[in-house]
Amino acid sequence: MTGQTADVVIVGGAVIGSSLAYHLAQREDFSGRVVVIEADPAYEICASARSAASIRQQFSSAINIDISLYGIQFLREIGATLAVGEDRPAIDLNEGGYLFLATPDKSHILQENHRLQQELGADIGFFDQPGLSEKFPWLNVSDLAAGCHGLSGEGWFDGYGLMQAFRKKARSLGVAYLAAKAELTRNKTNGWEVKLSTGELLSTPIVVNCAGASGGADICKQVGLDVPIAPKKRCVFTFDCRDELENFPLLIDPTGTYVRPEGTGYICGSAPPPDLDPDCTDFEVDYSLFEEHIWPTLAARIPAFEAIKPGPAWAGTYDMNLFDHNAFVGGVRELDGFYLALGFSGHGLQQSPAVGRGLAELIATGTYQTLDLSPLSIERLSTGTPLIEKNVV
Repeated sequence: MTGQTADVVIVGGAVIGSSLAYHLAQREDFSGRVVVIEADPAYEICASARSAASIRQQFSSAINIDISLYGIQFLREIGATLAVGEDRPAIDLNEGGYLFLATPDKSHILQENHRLQQELGADIGFFDQPGLSEKFPWLNVSDLAAGCHGLSGEGWFDGYGLMQAFRKKARSLGVAYLAAKAELTRNKTNGWEVKLSTGELLSTPIVVNCAGASGGADICKQVGLDVPIAPKKRCVFTFDCRDELENFPLLIDPTGTYVRPEGTGYICGSAPPPDLDPDCTDFEVDYSLFEEHIWPTLAARIPAFEAIKPGPAWAGTYDMNLFDHNAFVGGVRELDGFYLALGFSGHGLQQSPAVGRGLAELIATGTYQTLDLSPLSIERLSTGTPLIEKNVV
């Protein structure tokens, strides 16, 4: 078995792992060797490649808002920031905004969230029922009290393109990517041995677990850490509508069902009921979810969607944090040199710029220097203090 050394080994090379690799490699105060281990080098099943790929500031927790405020700035400047030579990546960012809708019993939550979002600098508009009807004339507002629309800084983009841009830039800066599965053990000097399925052996003082839904929890188990993270299937459906609906955002119905434009058509989805949401073991699409729940919900909300033409569909996974639906980010107190970036619960693409930057700061300097990500520490699990997020989609 051959052996080599690295200063940082990142397990998982999708958008979170590749963002961290780039942010570490570009730092002037870090000159170590970074190796990324990716078990799915074609990125066929990773969440980054199968996501609906969007970004919002409409959260109820300050840390999530701040993370996405930085994220939208990064996405706007990606062509220059992640350029490799003359190759400037493009991710087709569309700032169409999220539109969260609320019935009378939930409108106070929307108002509370809106106040915090405004205080932190997010460009979110609040609309009462008449205001919604005027701004979105195709919308059925009969049961609604209010809605919040991202006027700028929210929307959707090419998530696969973002992941590949991080990866390509990281490689141009000297980061090595190895196609293999990883197995971790402590070594005699209290560092880490990373045994690869290819037969290679890596020794490193620092391991960062970014393995996501496909292996993040298993990597934690290898080092004696139990995390409540499970892979949950999420299906995305496409359809066409014969009517042209202007100014269409990423709409979140009060039921949690979402829909947004995609090309000349639309994509949509919804989380299944908890009792019908087992761990994901395949990528088969649950068409009954569309036929029995999503389409009827959307047709009631947008009458033009009563007559649609369904198109292709696909399934992907969330690395769902069953504790509080927020990621675990940072070091683990009892495991020196072991870091986490797991459990993003569907927010990984939009949070990847800030999380990659923050972890790079923490590894290189020992502290967060720009945005303090400590509210996402796994310490909240051991103390039983979840980070409550009311706007879970």
